Amino acid sequence: MAFWLFKSEPGTWSWDDQVARGAAGEEWDGVRNYQARNNMRQMAVGDLGFFYHSQSEKAVVGIVEVCALAHPDSTTDDPRWECVDIRAVAPMPRPVTLAMCKADPRLADMVLVNNTRLSVQPVTADEWKVICALGGYDG
Repeated sequence: MAFWLFKSEPGTWSWDDQVARGAAGEEWDGVRNYQARNNMRQMAVGDLGFFYHSQSEKAVVGIVEVCALAHPDSTTDDPRWECVDIRAVAPMPRPVTLAMCKADPRLADMVLVNNTRLSVQPVTADEWKVICALGGYDG
């Protein structure tokens, strides 16, 4: 199993929007960055990810699961763009902010800390454990 982080502006697509989609999940569409797209191409069904609210909140607010492999993005006819589907698993009991991540030396190499603009990014197993602990998630 691999771990990921999915960033969204809460005014566009929030954790509550994701939860409302239920077990069927939702297409993680609209990504127009090659590195983020390539990350989604590497995902497997069952991989877990952090749901991250960007902009003002800048915090991990939930856990999601990949429920469909990379496929054409339905929001464009351009065949270069693909996406996965994700579903909500659980809220993060305590949001883990970007400031908390930057302050923790165990997360110094995390993509989120070093490339805050990448919308879909890998998370190492060790980083996953640290953020889950910071957020009080033990699922």
